[in-house]
Amino acid sequence: MENEISRNKEHELIMVALYDALVYVALKEEFSVEDILSGLYEMPYEEVPYFSKEVVIKSLVNLNDIITEIQKHMRKWAFDRLNSVIKAILISSYTKGKLIEEIVDKRANIDIAIRLAKKFAEPNDYKFVNGILDNLL
Repeated sequence: MENEISRNKEHELIMVALYDALVYVALKEEFSVEDILSGLYEMPYEEVPYFSKEVVIKSLVNLNDIITEIQKHMRKWAFDRLNSVIKAILISSYTKGKLIEEIVDKRANIDIAIRLAKKFAEPNDYKFVNGILDNLL
């Protein structure tokens, strides 16, 4: 069964999946990436788009290294003090920009992150996201 999903919606669901995973990590609770993704996409894990699986799994496998790289570009902020939405946006953007084989354009990646921040974060958080990602990517 072919389930079509827009690329914009896919980026949103990737961010939400990472947000969910970060909450589990913060609570030191076990979780299943398969369950998170199949629940968000409302389809069996096998039918979840490959790109989504790749971004979420690579993000989580490399989480500590990604956080370290992001933290290097946060002069006056500590990554662990950011809200989980911003963390998820930064992590997914880093993964898409640095760890995915498919070439993801820097400007497009940042534009996606800004759109997500405007939709899910505090009103001016998109400026912070833009500044970090412009230096990071």
